[in-house]
Amino acid sequence: MAEAGPGQPPRGGDEGPSAWRSLGQLATLGIQMVAAVAIGLALGYWLDRWLGTTPWLTMVFAVFGIVAAFLNLFRDLKKYGQW
Repeated sequence: MAEAGPGQPPRGGDEGPSAWRSLGQLATLGIQMVAAVAIGLALGYWLDRWLGTTPWLTMVFAVFGIVAAFLNLFRDLKKYGQW
């Protein structure tokens, strides 16, 4: 591998995650949060329609989705060493 010139950052190596990798990790966290809440809402809505308990199960499963989203967030932050 070619050496970097004076005043230039080193090329390659283990100097940390690249900007693209960090961006990918952030995008994944955002998608996971939205998906967890959407799945909770959809499941609650479907159960409400099936059992006739509108709006209670939608609210309960929305809260479950929000809790799951934040648990995923904290787990991933811990895995990436940010928490």
